[in-house]
Amino acid sequence: MEKIGLFYGKSARKTSKVAEILAEKIGKDKVDLVPVETASKEDLNPYKYLIMGGATWFDGELPSYWDEILPDVETLSMKGKKVAIYGLGDQASYPENFVDSIGLLANLVKHCGGEIVGYTSTEGYEYERSQAEEEGQFMGLALDFENQEALNEKRISDWVAQILKEFGI
Repeated sequence: MEKIGLFYGKSARKTSKVAEILAEKIGKDKVDLVPVETASKEDLNPYKYLIMGGATWFDGELPSYWDEILPDVETLSMKGKKVAIYGLGDQASYPENFVDSIGLLANLVKHCGGEIVGYTSTEGYEYERSQAEEEGQFMGLALDFENQEALNEKRISDWVAQILKEFGI
């Protein structure tokens, strides 16, 4: 089995926690955890399967830990890569841009020719709008630690089963 490259913000406590849970559920021997703070676009190249994660900051921005790598990733060909994205947000305090990070990363991946997998239902969430939404679904796993933490475990477990199937592994 090919390893999965899991790119996440190590300095962000909740994003890092989710990365560790994902690695545990997938199998730590099947996942390389790659902190985005120290990653380069070359670190993405060896992986056919990627997971990217990040929170949504302020008014729908990616966290600053993505700032260094994004300009380089924009020039990368992701053709043939399957990418699953998870995002964290607060639907009560930021209902106008809930989990926008998913949409921002998904649009980047699509721009680079990659295929997004791991779409999830928007049911059970209460928000006004989100860049993560496409045709009535989130383009990844939406997690809300502030308002729905009790639902995270099942959502993560279901999503892992789904993306492994979609990765074909």
